[in-house]
Amino acid sequence: MDKSKITQKIKNKAYDLGFSFVGISKAEFLEKEARQLESWLKSNFHGKMTYMENYFDKRTDPRLLVEGAKSVVTVLQNYYTEEKQLDNQAPKISKYALGKDYHLVIRSKLNQLYDFIQEEVGEVAARGFVDSAPVLDKAWAEKSGLGWIGKHTNLINKEQGSYFFIGELIIDLELDFDGPIKDYCGTCTKCIDACPTEAIIQPYLVDGSKCISYLTIELKDEIIPKEFNGKMDNWMFGCDVCQEVCPWNRFSIQHSESGFNSNPNVLKMKKNEWDELSEDLFNELFKKTAVKRTKFKGLKRNIKFLSD
Repeated sequence: MDKSKITQKIKNKAYDLGFSFVGISKAEFLEKEARQLESWLKSNFHGKMTYMENYFDKRTDPRLLVEGAKSVVTVLQNYYTEEKQLDNQAPKISKYALGKDYHLVIRSKLNQLYDFIQEEVGEVAARGFVDSAPVLDKAWAEKSGLGWIGKHTNLINKEQGSYFFIGELIIDLELDFDGPIKDYCGTCTKCIDACPTEAIIQPYLVDGSKCISYLTIELKDEIIPKEFNGKMDNWMFGCDVCQEVCPWNRFSIQHSESGFNSNPNVLKMKKNEWDELSEDLFNELFKKTAVKRTKFKGLKRNIKFLSD
């Protein structure tokens, strides 16, 4: 089949599956990103996320993940919602974690996209990735023209802002490639100025070990370091501050993925109910959600830290 025709068919199918945006880039070594990652790791900005040190070669070259890979199909899935927790005193949960675990939703769609490609062109080798393997998601999204990496190091899409999950299908099929777009951050520093823990230490550089998302999710220590007392902005899971202040998110629209609908029982929980959270209720509220990553013990640690 003609390369341009199959490329368009793949994109059309991605949109049919409910993805918000899709772009394609050449599967090749990410030279600039490899240098940046090496410097970031040497500066210990990954904190105790030691897994970031693993598979450096695979993180920077998709051809080591799929033999003979020629293309990286990158998809964005909008998760923005206007829904909020009702008690403004309650500890906060990042928007992305209010619904079903995005890994489950996006992986299923990527599998369907892969099945479609095989039906159209025959046997091809491919693997789908959703933030759970050594893949530099934001780099591929930027490379394929789906947005630019902002000063807070999140991907910003010019049409709909930054509330997106990113997934990839790395495939040994040569397709038409999209090109990157320019950076539209300009002189704006709102994300840097608003970060409660000053984790954005300079434009386009985040000290991950200071990020509230890291402190509430990735850090597995018994206690959160005392230096962050009074700086957590009442976040118990993740943090949306740098996205909330970004001017580009005035273009965000309500997602249309039913799996990401907020759990009303989570939204109506009051501060005192969070303080008294039991393990049974934790399991009931957060079954098949991203919040399960912290485990009950971790979320209780976070809630206690906010109260102390």
